[in-house]
Amino acid sequence: MQRIAVLALPLIALTGLSACATGPTLPPTDVIRYHLGEPLERGTIRVEPLAAEGATPSIEFKTYAAAVETQLLRNGYALPAAGAQPQLVATVSFNRANRVGPPRSSGLSIGLGGGGFSGGRGGGGVGLGGGIGIPIGGSRNSALVESELAVTIKRRADQSPVWEGRAHAIADARKPDADVQAQATKLATALFTGFPGESGRTIEVR
Repeated sequence: MQRIAVLALPLIALTGLSACATGPTLPPTDVIRYHLGEPLERGTIRVEPLAAEGATPSIEFKTYAAAVETQLLRNGYALPAAGAQPQLVATVSFNRANRVGPPRSSGLSIGLGGGGFSGGRGGGGVGLGGGIGIPIGGSRNSALVESELAVTIKRRADQSPVWEGRAHAIADARKPDADVQAQATKLATALFTGFPGESGRTIEVR
């Protein structure tokens, strides 16, 4: 069966992002997906980490994997029976990074450096771009959490990819929605919004 050439390449890094606001509003979640534009086959699926064989998935990975699995089930996929091999595999990559923004002001601006796939933590593998500045009002430096989630759905038999997606978000580290569970749910939900989505188009999900 012919492989999908466009999906064989790494996802294009989001190299720039900007937003403006009059109050302390963080930017929406950025999402991009890739596929051939044909109806996606459904079937049984298993979520796996994008990590070296034999690596033990971390608790953090399991949180992201559970969020992705929930979205897959909501979009017509099913878990395989006990002891059975799935028809498809969804590999999950993620990363989280603490950032310190400049002193707060009345405006909002973001500048992210290029990224791409690189070694991640805890079953992750998405490299976050370097450098971030988000002034959001006040005089103290802002503590931020930058999170990214990437999922690739492949046929198990030949490992040919049928869909890829990535979601990127920034959260205020002082808020409850910056924790791992909240961010995993937020990113997975955004990633599968309107699944499979328009291929190659970046969307913003609030």
